[in-house]
Amino acid sequence: MEVFKKGSNVFKILSEAISEGIVIVNTTQTIVATNMAANLLFGYDEEELLGQHLDILIPKKYHSGHHKHVKGFMKDSGKRQMGHGRDLYGRRKDGSQFPVEAGLNPFSVYENDYVMALVIDISIRKKAEQELKHWANIFNESLNEIFIFDAQTLFFINVNKGALSNIGYNIEELRRMTPVDIKPDYSRKEFMEKIEPLIKGSLNKLKFNTLHRRKDGSTYPVEVHLQKSSTGDIDTLVAIILDITEQEQYTQKLENTVTERTRQLEEALNKEKELGELKTKFLSLVSHEFKTPLSGILTSATLAGKYVKEEQQDKREKHLKTIQGKVKYLNNIINDFLSIERMESGKVNYKFTNFPLSKVVNEVIYDANMLLKEGQHIEYPENIDAIFIDFDEKILELILTNLVNNAIKYSSENSMIYLTAKEEKKLLILTISDEGIGIPEDEQKYIFNRYFRAENALLNQGTGIGLNIVKTHLENLGGTIIFTSKPNVGTTFKVTLPLSNDE
Repeated sequence: MEVFKKGSNVFKILSEAISEGIVIVNTTQTIVATNMAANLLFGYDEEELLGQHLDILIPKKYHSGHHKHVKGFMKDSGKRQMGHGRDLYGRRKDGSQFPVEAGLNPFSVYENDYVMALVIDISIRKKAEQELKHWANIFNESLNEIFIFDAQTLFFINVNKGALSNIGYNIEELRRMTPVDIKPDYSRKEFMEKIEPLIKGSLNKLKFNTLHRRKDGSTYPVEVHLQKSSTGDIDTLVAIILDITEQEQYTQKLENTVTERTRQLEEALNKEKELGELKTKFLSLVSHEFKTPLSGILTSATLAGKYVKEEQQDKREKHLKTIQGKVKYLNNIINDFLSIERMESGKVNYKFTNFPLSKVVNEVIYDANMLLKEGQHIEYPENIDAIFIDFDEKILELILTNLVNNAIKYSSENSMIYLTAKEEKKLLILTISDEGIGIPEDEQKYIFNRYFRAENALLNQGTGIGLNIVKTHLENLGGTIIFTSKPNVGTTFKVTLPLSNDE
């Protein structure tokens, strides 16, 4: 310390001309000299630090490490940056800590060894470094993909983790690539034209959707946000990429839902319109179909009442038979409408019993005989007495009644109606054939539609619901119905039923 006092004027002149803080210690780490910059840096008065151990300027938690560092330096002295690769902190008189950078310079005076430390407060630089590190972390850890590339050559300069993870390339591979290499929808010329407004400055930001292609060849939809940036003399473009796969899938799903809902609404509206038309047609049809037989019943009843004499019995019976036939016809219509109501409300309960086929056939033919026209005849099926079927008896009667009555209705006088029945494997096959007007070929595909009546049958009574009911019941019970028909030749319906109810 005396040495520095002797040459204090020289030391003072030299040290005060330096902006860095100067702290000189001897081999025992005792402070022997400081300059004004060091005193101000650590918050001490002039000469207040002289004679103090260097630990006074170092936070306590760093004492142990600092002692080892200084001993190592003394052993292998030479100019060096203290704490290279480590954070160094100083302690002010008031106890506050601050980051420092220290350069150590060993020297000898009068055979005594000393170390001069040049100390700089790097608080501002540290704060800037921390902020830079923070922004670097934000860049690197962003879940969005970030690409930085040269505005002229287009080569990638830097890429964040999110981009590397999704695109599949490593940073070395990408630095030999350009955005065109990962955008299958763009050629280099097209991409340059796309970014030209950014490069020329006519746009501050560019946003567009495209596809990105990964290293494995797969593609995914992206939304690109592109901005220009400058680093020194180099113009760069920063691309922030949003993977919009889920967004597009959701949009597609939404569009599909809207399309489906629109289709359903259109179907509902069409069905409502169709139901409205059917309702009008139904009311008109019911009015006509009930009015005609009721008128016949009234006429026959009136005429029958006039034939009171015994010798007029045959005339009375003729009108009574007409009344019976008309009532039977009305009863069949009512049964058809009730069947429709039960089927639409889901209230159809089938009752299976085992019965001889002849029982139902006899009832159907007996009732049908009252409807026969002059000279018409029903040929009874052969060999059916031995056929037994496990089925709903009432439904089978309804099916045969509809088909036989239609055969009578649409056939002329002096014609035949043929019934056949046969067992084949575990099925019963029934056919009902007539020699009637037949069904026009272009209308045959509609024959099972409810309320449909062929053009050549409009003059005959009928509701157009019988065949629809027959087909629905058969489908419900595991049966089928098909037909062949030729206009003015006749029609044959073929019904197939299971002989037993296995379920």
